[in-house]
Amino acid sequence: MIESSVPIHTKLPKVGDTIFTVMSALAASSGAINMSQGFPDFGIDERLGLWVQDAIDAGKNQYAPRNGAPELLNAISGYVDKKYGVSYNPESEVLVSAGATEAIFSAITALMRPDDEAIVFTPSYDCYAPALDLVGAEVNYIKLKSESNFQIDWNEVKRKINRKTRLIILNSPHNPSGATLSEKDVKELEKITNEKDIIILSDEVYGEIIFDNKKHHSVIASEGLRQRSIVVCSFGKVLHSTGWKVGYALAPKEIMQEILKVHQYNVFSVNHPMQIAIARYLNEVGIDDLGAFYQKKRDLFLEHLDTDKFKCVPAAGSYFQLLDIGHLLAEGETDVDFAKRVTIEQKVATIPVSVFYNNDPINHYIRVCFAKKDETIIAACKALNAL
Repeated sequence: MIESSVPIHTKLPKVGDTIFTVMSALAASSGAINMSQGFPDFGIDERLGLWVQDAIDAGKNQYAPRNGAPELLNAISGYVDKKYGVSYNPESEVLVSAGATEAIFSAITALMRPDDEAIVFTPSYDCYAPALDLVGAEVNYIKLKSESNFQIDWNEVKRKINRKTRLIILNSPHNPSGATLSEKDVKELEKITNEKDIIILSDEVYGEIIFDNKKHHSVIASEGLRQRSIVVCSFGKVLHSTGWKVGYALAPKEIMQEILKVHQYNVFSVNHPMQIAIARYLNEVGIDDLGAFYQKKRDLFLEHLDTDKFKCVPAAGSYFQLLDIGHLLAEGETDVDFAKRVTIEQKVATIPVSVFYNNDPINHYIRVCFAKKDETIIAACKALNAL
């Protein structure tokens, strides 16, 4: 082991290994079923793999253009136009990113300055706050209430907005709760931010995974919001290929120009042959049936779970389900303790929801990922039911 000979002044003193790393490692060492980290345990469409090889054979092995391969930029633009009736210019308003997290980081780094303020709703995905911390921006947290199924209280948003508010970060479908924004929510956000210099960063990586015949309400659909919004999406989520780390962002030209300045020095460009394969997939196959695919898995999970023991509201979107475990906690036990105990004893790894909070956490939920093979889901439910 080599020890540093110079003092290190960390810029992220509160950040260590993420809970996803911790729980996945514990699952591996315990031989547990990993229902914690958000990735499928089944393969990609075999056509994608073949088309990656085709792209390699065609010589697409050098740097892709900074913004993305033209084939994929055009495919994304066409898909969004077909879905929302909105035309983003593929040359200046679309970015292929190294996963959604890179797009979020590049956007925050490009647009937020020291002492600017961002509104973040908790529980929240764990990449937002560290990126804001790195640029010296302030985070104004708004706690979503579990008793209202993690919906946004827009009156509280109005109260929190001040002269320093520069950014509002949305996430729908929401990770970890699976809650979704309604059309009314989108209209309320548009009304609140109208004529204010506030940018919306809308994390919509699960936007294709909506259940019960509902519709995904994106800020793209709002003319007033899309003029001030950055929408971030993920091919890893929709193509079951999280390890490929390919996502994309949409934004008006003036906003995208600033994001590109950071992107080009952060990753410069994204894996070329995979971009070509994804473009072909979007054009020839499509991703329209993803909600139905994952709803079957959600329903299978709830069918085999003892829902008298684990109280839950079925997720409206995403591939996560929250379970209320408050009545199962031992005296003095936290949700983190519980999740680790269940991983070791019941051989099922989950994520404790308290880690998605900055303070005053709700600590009686665990998050379960049901993006798994049917046999994995059934086996996990059997183990959880034995608690």
